[in-house]
Amino acid sequence: MTRTSAPVEAPATGAWEELVTTALLGTDRRTPPGGAPGRTAPVALLDAAAVQTVRRRAGLRPAPAAERPEPAPADPRPPLPAAAARRLAALLADRPGTAGGRRGTAPDLMELLPQWLAAANAHGYAAPPEALPALLDAARGRTDLRPAALALGGPRALWLARLNPDWRFALRTGPGGGAVPSGPEDTDRARRLWEEGLFAERVALLTALRARRPADARELLATTWATERAEDRLMFLDSLRTGLGPDDEPFLEQALSDRSRNVRATAAELLSALPGSALAARMAARAGACVAVDHTHGTPTVVVEGPHECDAGMERDGVVPKAPTGRGERSWWLGQLVEAAPLGAWHARLGGRTAQEIVALPVADDWQGELHAAWCRAAVRQRDSPWARALLGEPAAPGAGGPGAVSLAERAKLLGTLDAVERADWVAGFIAAHGLSEAFQLLGVCAVPWSAPLGRAVVDALNIARDAGSYPWSFSGVMGLAERCLDPAEAGRLDGLLAVPDEAEDASPGAGGYWAEAFQRLVTTLRLRSAMAEELGSARVG
Repeated sequence: MTRTSAPVEAPATGAWEELVTTALLGTDRRTPPGGAPGRTAPVALLDAAAVQTVRRRAGLRPAPAAERPEPAPADPRPPLPAAAARRLAALLADRPGTAGGRRGTAPDLMELLPQWLAAANAHGYAAPPEALPALLDAARGRTDLRPAALALGGPRALWLARLNPDWRFALRTGPGGGAVPSGPEDTDRARRLWEEGLFAERVALLTALRARRPADARELLATTWATERAEDRLMFLDSLRTGLGPDDEPFLEQALSDRSRNVRATAAELLSALPGSALAARMAARAGACVAVDHTHGTPTVVVEGPHECDAGMERDGVVPKAPTGRGERSWWLGQLVEAAPLGAWHARLGGRTAQEIVALPVADDWQGELHAAWCRAAVRQRDSPWARALLGEPAAPGAGGPGAVSLAERAKLLGTLDAVERADWVAGFIAAHGLSEAFQLLGVCAVPWSAPLGRAVVDALNIARDAGSYPWSFSGVMGLAERCLDPAEAGRLDGLLAVPDEAEDASPGAGGYWAEAFQRLVTTLRLRSAMAEELGSARVG
């Protein structure tokens, strides 16, 4: 068959896009440029595409040479030890990969990369220059890696990011990447970026400035607040959570009158996290009018009278008037009032009792769940450890987490208000009493590496589950956490769990082999983490 070539003409602007459009629509609906309709049209389209491809690759017009980029800045930090540099290359080269449900015994290197980066940054090392492209690619694909990856990459990573549009995120989020003012002398540059920058650049600027100079960030936001879009105002307002303090109250009070309901709700939430704010006092008065202690019975009992209406003042202070489907209006309003009221106000209101004594009081007429759940939210919002402790209760109690901990997510949030040691001890006690079936979310809020008591509790519970012939895949999430969070020193204690156990008659088929494989992977990962730490510590930072 003789091929009919399309006429070769001077390339027109947008010629390639025209060819792509024709290919997508089909030559029966659109005639190729320079061709004719009919059976030869597809061949003409391919010929035209071939010609245009050559032009795109080789048809450069003479032009003045571009300026050479400035040399990469010096990085004064010490280089990685050779073994640690090789480890970084291996971690960056790893790709998720095992098909099917079983992972085998090999460690998941990509899940270890965040720990490795944190440890390398703690030592003060600089990334090897040859590793920067892979490091930036990894950070591009995983936003959780970006802060640590860019810290390790340092000024050279930012220099390199300016040469590749795919790495432009580094210029918005990296320290010194052009979005973060480094000192008072950069005020003009920061203001210009705030007024002219892209949305992501403005968010990064406000967030970084808020962490360093909260008042300056708030004042910068105030300069354009009235002209911002509602969705942008909401994002900007959320940045005030960092460094939130009494000086933010006047700005937030003004935001209570914002035309956007979401902005008003966020402003109210932030003000309720300031126990000394006027909004907190208003909420305390409203909530206090609904809750009291009744002494007419033998046992003092909390009595609740839910609000009968949601007035304009309540709406302005962030109370959402319309209840979700399935919720009563009065209980919905009460919960919002109580969670926004300062927890310290309840001691005087309820007879000078402590948080633990208040939580222990019976509550009349089935209001206990709503009241305690609201106190839980208030304890998390106000970072109130004594109230969180009281609401959690004893970890070994049948209703662990206290009456107000209505979900595992609430328990995890309450634990977040405690210090790392107390948090780990509570979760260890919970696991010892209740096993691992409900512990995954609780383990996620514990500091890494896990404390010795917590690590022992997890290993003992896994061993019990294995010996009981439990369905092994139910614990894969906890196993994954253990690989990343268990202290590497615990590897020696696990050697006795590597053998395939005898399977009971009622055990899941193949469970013994899975457990042995999972424990082998756990031990291998712990020893790898130990080796990583030794490699990073093999040269001391001066």
